Amino acid sequence: MADDVLIEHDGDIAKVTLNMAEDGNRVSDPLATQLAITLRELAADARAIIFTGAGDDFCMGRSGMGRKGDGGSPEALDLRDNNEIIFDAYGAFRDIDVPIVSVVRGRALGFGCALAAVCDMTLAADDARFSLPEMGHGIMPTMAMSSLVDRLHRKAAVFMTYSTEEIDAHTALAYGLVSKVTAPGDLDAEVDKLIAALKKAPLPAVKAVKEFARNAFHNDIRTVNDFARNLHATVNSSSRMKE
Repeated sequence: MADDVLIEHDGDIAKVTLNMAEDGNRVSDPLATQLAITLRELAADARAIIFTGAGDDFCMGRSGMGRKGDGGSPEALDLRDNNEIIFDAYGAFRDIDVPIVSVVRGRALGFGCALAAVCDMTLAADDARFSLPEMGHGIMPTMAMSSLVDRLHRKAAVFMTYSTEEIDAHTALAYGLVSKVTAPGDLDAEVDKLIAALKKAPLPAVKAVKEFARNAFHNDIRTVNDFARNLHATVNSSSRMKE
């Protein structure tokens, strides 16, 4: 499993690559657990994390999805405990204090679509495709939907779930799933341009923007303004902004 995720460093920029191209970068539950641990460890020293998949596809979902076990249906408490692996993975993407940028080529399906969405920014090649196919496999996908609730427009998230349609990158951009779409040959240059902007900004500001984005968008405007006032004064007056 150690070779299933590649870690690279360029100064304080970390890159995490799902490295199971022959299997569409499908993620097993043990690998999802390791991915969450890896992200939290990298965040201690990173300014930002780039997250992508090797080969033709970003991530085609979870491995083993839709397979029936031999032991009958699990009890609800056991199922809930097992599902916590996925919620914890989503939580790692959301909760670490540095931004995560997903770079999507090819297909991002199911869990892969959720991971692309839950990143702070998503850059996609214009031939990328996104879908939530779970309903077509007899799975009610509120786990995947939970990654979308503060990312996508409500009607877009519901449509993707019910229809199970693959959407293209430009539709994903309109839905709020993707930040920017570019030609496949230009994607690496777009990533480099974003990294350069992140490196130019003071680290406390980089972290504060994620903190604000994580907490502001689901609150009422008065709470948001109070938080903005406090964070703006605290961070911009810090001597660490000049380091």
